[in-house]
Amino acid sequence: MTELSNQPLTQTHNQFLAETLQPFRQEFTALATKTYFNYGGQGPLPRAALTAIVNAYETIQRLGPFSRQALLWMAQIEEQLRQTIATALGVAPQTVTLTENVTVGCNIALWGIEWQRGDHIILSDCEHPGVVGAVRELQRRFGVEVSICSFLDTANQRDPIAAVVRLLRPQTRLVVLSHVLWNTGQVIPLAALIAACRAADTSGRLQFLVDAAQSVGMLPLNLSELDVDFYAFTGHKWWCGPEGVGGLYVRPEALVMLSPTFIGWRGIEIDPMAHPSGWKPDGRRFEIATSASPLWAGLRAAIELHPGWGTPQARYHRILELAAYCWQRLQELPTVACLRKTPPESGLVAFQVANVGHEQLVKSLENRGVLVRTIRNPDCVRVSLHYFTLESEIDQLIEVLQEICR
Repeated sequence: MTELSNQPLTQTHNQFLAETLQPFRQEFTALATKTYFNYGGQGPLPRAALTAIVNAYETIQRLGPFSRQALLWMAQIEEQLRQTIATALGVAPQTVTLTENVTVGCNIALWGIEWQRGDHIILSDCEHPGVVGAVRELQRRFGVEVSICSFLDTANQRDPIAAVVRLLRPQTRLVVLSHVLWNTGQVIPLAALIAACRAADTSGRLQFLVDAAQSVGMLPLNLSELDVDFYAFTGHKWWCGPEGVGGLYVRPEALVMLSPTFIGWRGIEIDPMAHPSGWKPDGRRFEIATSASPLWAGLRAAIELHPGWGTPQARYHRILELAAYCWQRLQELPTVACLRKTPPESGLVAFQVANVGHEQLVKSLENRGVLVRTIRNPDCVRVSLHYFTLESEIDQLIEVLQEICR
């Protein structure tokens, strides 16, 4: 990964950004009237994606909904998106399942494993409530045992790898964790963590489910190098695609050990007598039935927009520069304390305010056209910085915080 730059953005940087980012930002209508820091919740939709969605709906209507031509055209759009996603993640298209969001992807993996009483799950304390809720239901239904690994304790010190390894048992079947923690912005060293756990595993059954809500579209990724079994992601955050489209990567070696839970015509082979004859041989087996296919065209357009500014490495490096600058500016405010003692290695900067309630602070900021969000655990305010965030927007945030938090 790119090293974090702790240097303030220079005048040369500012000139470069004015020349390259402002025209690029015009693709995003939402940025015209708002100072937007909620990419980790939902990215704004670029015009190219919106146009692709509208054009797709119009094409389907022109061809005739449910006509042979329309169905063939939609199948082409589906496979084009699958290929685009696979290229972005460094995997084969056959390993990609199209879903609605991260939670659906996580549930495919969680419920597809054939659990036995006494099986063991390691879950981090920084996971989204939707994932935590699903794990708790597995625990209730199947007698699965769950251990909580504290990543909050490793935000500024301690080793997240050791925190997981020490909880391993011979009965451990699944480790559930996020690649980028949604609350603190910490990036977990996933490849090293998986390697250490596999080296310590004595059962040969250990698998890894990763919530990639905050990593896909932010980090440069090559999943084939991470040795991860299940990697669930969405298109509506850092990729800035439409809500309702996401995906799940399943490592080829893990595919045969995962059974579909929800079943529909898209995931099954059908014989000449219209009877189910087996599963699709690849990631499609976990897909169910009718989806809003024009959204596939929208997500593909959104993904293909970003390389127009720079490589994944260049975009990530830009995010790190902005995160460092935001973190440094927040240090100037006496009533504000960042959760991280050093600049985060992601675009998520979380902080706490001593003299103003966080919910009230977020409302006050939104009334001034500055959009951030609260996080409940730990209780904090989170700023999300994309590569096309401007230094001047961070300055505006600091000015408004100075006014509110006197």
